[in-house]
Amino acid sequence: MTLHDLLDTLGPVGLLALFGILMVFVGVVLPTIWSRHAYRRSAARMTMNTLLKALRRLYPF
Repeated sequence: MTLHDLLDTLGPVGLLALFGILMVFVGVVLPTIWSRHAYRRSAARMTMNTLLKALRRLYPF
């Protein structure tokens, strides 16, 4: 599967969703793991917990 095939398969809505997930990962998950400052790690962890709680309310599993 080439990149062109993937882009055709996802379409514009899929690409937007993929971009959103990537931005959440880069902006929230990575700082939770890699920040050397404790206040940044705790703030990113609280944001990640808030997002996960909202996701669990939408899709309980």
